[in-house]
Amino acid sequence: MDSNICRLKEQGFSQGDCLVEVSGKHSPACQVTLKYKNRQPYRLITAIHLSRPENYLSIYQSGCNFSCRKCHSWYFSKVKNGSWYSPDDILTEAIDYEKSVTLKEPRERATAWHAHDTCRCCGSCILYGKRPSSCPGILDPESIALGPQGFGPVRNIAGFTGGDLTCNPEFYGECAQLIHKHTQLWVLIETNGYGLTLNNLDYLKDSGVDAFWLDIKAYDDDKHKWLTGCSNENILKLPKEILERGFVLEVLSLFIPGVVESDELESIAQILVAVDDSIPFTILAFFPEYRMKAYKSPTVLEMVEAYHQVKATGLKNIRFGNVGIFARSEEDQKYLMDNVDEGTY
Repeated sequence: MDSNICRLKEQGFSQGDCLVEVSGKHSPACQVTLKYKNRQPYRLITAIHLSRPENYLSIYQSGCNFSCRKCHSWYFSKVKNGSWYSPDDILTEAIDYEKSVTLKEPRERATAWHAHDTCRCCGSCILYGKRPSSCPGILDPESIALGPQGFGPVRNIAGFTGGDLTCNPEFYGECAQLIHKHTQLWVLIETNGYGLTLNNLDYLKDSGVDAFWLDIKAYDDDKHKWLTGCSNENILKLPKEILERGFVLEVLSLFIPGVVESDELESIAQILVAVDDSIPFTILAFFPEYRMKAYKSPTVLEMVEAYHQVKATGLKNIRFGNVGIFARSEEDQKYLMDNVDEGTY
């Protein structure tokens, strides 16, 4: 593979906003966080560990085809940072991880969204020997393990997260093939969608990728370009294309006061409803980070309003993320519980 040629431009698309910092200089992510040796792809990986509250193996990648102003992983997604891993190296990690699995999910639940159904990751059943009132009451304490980010089950899913280079899909595809051949783990990719051209989707389907967690940054194209450096014209078409190919899909969008608010989230939900009203949708609360530290987080009133506008579209599976950001006080928590459906928070 010639890493000096943009794979997106080869397919007639625009190059991403993909520059990554290396020793004070900037180069395209595919040139500095992806390489080939003896025709085998290697990806720069910052960390690999069991993550919460997703409760699956997360593979944190350096290098990204977006330059998001709000990125909370900028220190490795926009800065070269990590060690080189081949698909064989990823398989070794996956095999080791599978030994600790305590909860085997069916393929249709190979998402971060479904993790909330079985455990709230509070650790109360382990630390205090009792369940809180919010506990789903599904798992035995024997299924709960302590990981780097706290307590919870260990689910049979390997997820690629952090930076996104699905515009160069071979690393993901070769990892998926090996993982499916040698383990019983599902393979999920957390993605901004920019690299998921139809050709790349077909390749990833044939390679055995199971699921996508699609982060739709904004509905309005100008807002999307301001937030990420790139257009969302093709991203908004992805829910239909992803489901038509038999992948499992969940969608996430941030509520960013003054940028992506209820009207934007409602429009995104309308796209999802037109495809399948059961697509899981997470409304994530923004918190100031990177180049948006001057922006504020949403209030509980704003999040509840957004929830009702999204629900009014007919979308069935809606959930909040980062609840602690907007419901810190007992008063906020009570307002939330009184005004949204149980299981949303």
